[in-house]
Amino acid sequence: MKWSDLPGRHSLFWKLACLLVAFCLLMIWLSWSWGRYMEERNQFLSDQARRTLVGYAAEAEQAWRQGHSEGIDAWLQGMKQRETGWVGVIGGDLQSLSSLPLTDKEIEHLTFLRGLDWPIHKKRLPWLRVPFPGDSYAGNLVIELPERFMPGQYRVFWRVITNGIIPGLFTLLLCVGLYRLLVVPLNSLREQANAWRADQLSVRVSSSTTNRSDELGELGRAFDHMAERLQSTVALQQQLLRDLSHELRTPLSRLRVASESEQGLAQLRERIGREVDGMQRLVEDTLQLAWLDTERGPLPDEAIQVQALWEMLTENACYESGWPASQLQCAVDSSCWVRGNLNTLAQALENILRNAIRHSPSGGIVRLGGQRDGDFWHLWLEEEGGGVAEADLERIFCPFIRLDGSRPGNGGFGLGLSIARNAVKRQGGSLWAQNTGLGLRLNMRLVAEIDGVFKDAIASRLTPTVDVCRPKIV
Repeated sequence: MKWSDLPGRHSLFWKLACLLVAFCLLMIWLSWSWGRYMEERNQFLSDQARRTLVGYAAEAEQAWRQGHSEGIDAWLQGMKQRETGWVGVIGGDLQSLSSLPLTDKEIEHLTFLRGLDWPIHKKRLPWLRVPFPGDSYAGNLVIELPERFMPGQYRVFWRVITNGIIPGLFTLLLCVGLYRLLVVPLNSLREQANAWRADQLSVRVSSSTTNRSDELGELGRAFDHMAERLQSTVALQQQLLRDLSHELRTPLSRLRVASESEQGLAQLRERIGREVDGMQRLVEDTLQLAWLDTERGPLPDEAIQVQALWEMLTENACYESGWPASQLQCAVDSSCWVRGNLNTLAQALENILRNAIRHSPSGGIVRLGGQRDGDFWHLWLEEEGGGVAEADLERIFCPFIRLDGSRPGNGGFGLGLSIARNAVKRQGGSLWAQNTGLGLRLNMRLVAEIDGVFKDAIASRLTPTVDVCRPKIV
């Protein structure tokens, strides 16, 4: 496995790994530390029991020093009132220090005596040996451990706590952590998807999800981007439908008036043909704009020589508009090669050129210039039509915007620059406008062709005989 195959530093993998490792280490620590504590509580004598037994041994020692066997007998007689189990006092030779000798059964028990610090198992009540506190060689207290001192009286309860409740609580904390880490952002994404289903396209994922640096944060940002894209696409299509229906009412009304008029058949045919051509161009341009805005598949790209493309477009424009070729000038040399889709770029440049011719005075000059800018070519088309207001430099790229107030179909439908901007964007470029003082300059930023491998093949396609753009009346 390569280092590049590992998850990133902010990957969700590391968060889950840290959470699970911390949980496992916590459970191991709990098992070790709590297990030792519970072992002491369930297998060893409590401090209170030890103090009581040591106190009994001190009393027995004192009784021995005061009256030897008679004192031990009196003390043992009193112990029968205090403890129900067997109690005896023996010397270092395992002989009874009282006047009563040990029985064989009692002597047998003396071979299995336990100390105060030994673990206690609840099979039977053990016999304990407690040395005299003052002089352990003088004697020992031997006592059958009282029932109340037996450890582990709450053993089942503590086992339930240790093996059930506490691991369950820590597992619940792990589930809460996993829920906050995974399910909460997924719920936010689900709410956005449900909002889309209810046509609420303005709903966005919560900032707590989009601000994350892991995969769920990337997914949330992708959802927001998709929502913005979907909202803008639906809004554009709705706007296009409203504008298209509005633009079609005028030619349809004129057709109705023309059909009801008394004009001659030739004039009626000419009127109908002109109106039908205008409506056809309107529908085609609207569909083209909608397609450019919604289509996200990659376009086939190739190397394009801008100078050859300009010559082809200007030849068609001069033929259709009647402009002399001397007024359509190109300051870009043959070294300007860009990377893009030929037909789409040609349509964009054609729309820009026709817009410039439409708004230029009769003797005006339309000039194409450009310069290399790193991995891009910065191209611009200048005309001498006086320009537009600064506030309208962006509005001219909106569909159905006609700043000159021209009649629909005669001065255009206001779709040309919108189509051009979308076409340039689809090829990784950008299109914007600025005033030059004499007129309007439209700037294009296109990806430059690097190796020029396809130059010969593409140059053969850039001939006037290739029908790249639809014929249009300017």
